[in-house]
Amino acid sequence: MGAYLATWAELLLRWFHVVAGIAWIGESFYFVMLDRSLTAPRLPALGVAGEMWSVHGGGFYHAQKYTVAPSNFPEHLHWSQWKSYATWLSGAALFTALYLAQPDLYLVDPAVRPLSPAAADALAVVFLLAGWLVYDALCRALSRDERALGVAAGAMAAGFAFAATHLFSGRAAFLITGAMLATIMSANVLFVIIPGQRAMVASMEKGEAPDPLPGVLGRQRSVHNTYFTLPVVFAMISNHYAMTYSAPHAWAVLCVIMLAGALTRQFFVLWHGGMRAWWLPAAGAACVAGVIAWLLPAAPSSVAASATPVTLAGVAPIIAARCAPCHAAHPTLMPSAPAGLMLDSSARILVNASAIYQQAVQLRAMPLGNLTHITDDERARIARWVTEGAHP
Repeated sequence: MGAYLATWAELLLRWFHVVAGIAWIGESFYFVMLDRSLTAPRLPALGVAGEMWSVHGGGFYHAQKYTVAPSNFPEHLHWSQWKSYATWLSGAALFTALYLAQPDLYLVDPAVRPLSPAAADALAVVFLLAGWLVYDALCRALSRDERALGVAAGAMAAGFAFAATHLFSGRAAFLITGAMLATIMSANVLFVIIPGQRAMVASMEKGEAPDPLPGVLGRQRSVHNTYFTLPVVFAMISNHYAMTYSAPHAWAVLCVIMLAGALTRQFFVLWHGGMRAWWLPAAGAACVAGVIAWLLPAAPSSVAASATPVTLAGVAPIIAARCAPCHAAHPTLMPSAPAGLMLDSSARILVNASAIYQQAVQLRAMPLGNLTHITDDERARIARWVTEGAHP
């Protein structure tokens, strides 16, 4: 009963996280679109820098942006912050409940770095905090040079991706890199964008002219957030696709795919401003196509038939010891079998022979974190069994 309720709690928390993320990203994308779509006002108005007319849902809308702030303080003012905080807090709760609570299963891969559970947890937390501190320092040092700042931020992300894939299991490394960028995004809102906006509002309430600098810096961080979004979304879903995070140079795979996401986002940012830079999505598609070709698995090599071919009886004990602790009707290492895949009977093993070969031999993604300590000899025996025809 406890495992059943825990699974429901995880499902509901994950659902909440996704809903909050959609709301945050949707609102963020809308304001980027609005800012890029502004045109000179048809009728000059004091302090108005641009306007946008739009039609949606059967109604017409007229949005205006002021150079700094309106002359009169509005009665109702919309703030964009809680969606960001809800997304980060729910993501942090999931990360704590799954990864930090079970570091042996999710964070540590002895083949990458033989970390203790406590060290892995501490490094994961430090990783998230260090990402924000380094990024914020770069912004403060290079805020006047957007191009240099963009290059430095990209190099920083690549450096953290490299470090993560050399510290944690591949699955965790991708997720932690994405969580680091998501932490930067939410911290931008909490520590820069909202405080700057509050300072401007406070000045207006006192009848003073607001300082435009907080608005300029807030806009800069908001633009960074929009470029981080698609790379973060990929990192969040990557744990379902072992062929990416189990690659020999997984950090480069992650960087190329994140670059494809940033290029795609740039295409839409420019589109809102009236530009049609088709080379951007083409470049993004080329990045992804290059990764697909790079990671294309080799066809199973034919194995010379031996006098004593490997049979199901020869691999069943391996699968029972190394795979079934997770992939069973009643697993011992987790509440339920991942993806519903169960390998606790001869019939199920035979039906899933190809999946076992792909995950345990080709990708070496399973067992997760090699928690059950499968050996290279056991992987080779599974490979022989499958390539020889998966004999019953």
